[in-house]
Amino acid sequence: MPQTLSSTSMFTPCGFSPHLHTSKEGEQGGLIFQDGNLTSASLDALIQHLIPTTDYYPEKAYIFTFLLSSRLFIEPHELLSRVCHKCIEQQRLDDPVLDKARIRKFGPKILQLLTEWTETFPYDFQEERMIGHLKDMIHRIAPCDEAYWKKMNQLLQALNQKLATLSHGQEGILKISTAVSDKLVAFKTKPPSIQREILSVCSDPYTLAQQLTHVELERLSHIGPEEFVQAFVHKDPLDGTKTCFSEQKKTSNLEAYVKWFNRLCYLVATEICMPAKKKQRAQVIEFFIDVARECFNIGNFNSLMAIISGMNMSPVSRLKKTWSKVKTAKFFILEHQMDPTGNFYNYRTALRGAAHRSLTAHSNREKIVIPFFSLLIKDIYFLNEGCANRLPNGHVNFEKFLELAKQVGEFITWKQVECPFEQDPNIIHYLHTAPIFTEDGLYLASYESESPENQTEKDRWKSLRSTILGKT
Repeated sequence: MPQTLSSTSMFTPCGFSPHLHTSKEGEQGGLIFQDGNLTSASLDALIQHLIPTTDYYPEKAYIFTFLLSSRLFIEPHELLSRVCHKCIEQQRLDDPVLDKARIRKFGPKILQLLTEWTETFPYDFQEERMIGHLKDMIHRIAPCDEAYWKKMNQLLQALNQKLATLSHGQEGILKISTAVSDKLVAFKTKPPSIQREILSVCSDPYTLAQQLTHVELERLSHIGPEEFVQAFVHKDPLDGTKTCFSEQKKTSNLEAYVKWFNRLCYLVATEICMPAKKKQRAQVIEFFIDVARECFNIGNFNSLMAIISGMNMSPVSRLKKTWSKVKTAKFFILEHQMDPTGNFYNYRTALRGAAHRSLTAHSNREKIVIPFFSLLIKDIYFLNEGCANRLPNGHVNFEKFLELAKQVGEFITWKQVECPFEQDPNIIHYLHTAPIFTEDGLYLASYESESPENQTEKDRWKSLRSTILGKT
């Protein structure tokens, strides 16, 4: 059924190590280690651990984990402000005469940290305050080395380009959403036979699976890793005044992606319920079964699940005469793969296989892994709800955030894959803009195709004919 939202090496499952090792046990500088792994610390100690010095730079895995999870406790602009303040203090960047030798050792490290932050969490820098802190830090070190000016310009140029690309993509999705909602309104009043249908636009299942993969990867590319955390932000118990991101839950791309899944479900159901003849409806079902199978082979599990969900919607599943004409063996195999039994055991096994293939891939075609998104959100939600953010002593539960970073980091790797298939603008336009029935429209189309079987269905049919078609 449709869903509701309840530096690359850092992300690859082989490159992302959830263990941040130290040679000693116990406490170091306020950081608590167990079996050689960082497990907890005060927020101040974690911030200090993020800050580079002349002879120290934090591990990539730590940077990603902390920048991802820190927003549960402190807003990004506040974190960057504190990082910059501590750097100024520790490196004596306010001194009238700067220690150039020291700063030349420190400069490349702080530039590297700022670069990683802007590359991995670019949306954080949509705020002017973030850019202000960034520029202030570089202006302080730049007098010691002319190269720092050039690096700052390169960093800002890359950041602006990335934000512009992301913004352009978001605007495109917003336009599509507006166009679709307009068509839905018109469709609620009277669902006539639609002139175009999917088979007239694309009759090859493999081609449609490829175009669906285009849409999935395009939409995934806009989702920032921080959205997974911001979707579940609660009030920090050590800050009784406000919730982080209280002004706006910055999860618009994640929500837009869930809407895309729901649209695909309804599009599949609409295409099946639309034809007047049973033979044509059966043909559309068999077509979508083949599309779903190709999606499975590609590694596009989100489209696969949306197609199966669309075919399992009640207005479609009740079409018994239509289904009797369908060769259902392939459909049952796909349903088995996405069976929710055992916490989606079969799907998780297939996902692990696709992830392993992606690791050893020689082409982008083999790298594609598009997870069933609703389940990924659910896993992250339960991880977040199942473990406390803070321990009884007030320390940040860093062990939890390492696991969170591992799950999100893997997803970030998958979303960075470039789609290897040639794009077909006509098909993609149809997927985004073809009118779809509302739930009531689907039921009416279903009853018009195959008459109601019991009194409940007859009453609903009569009601829908009256409200939608104005007929008695």
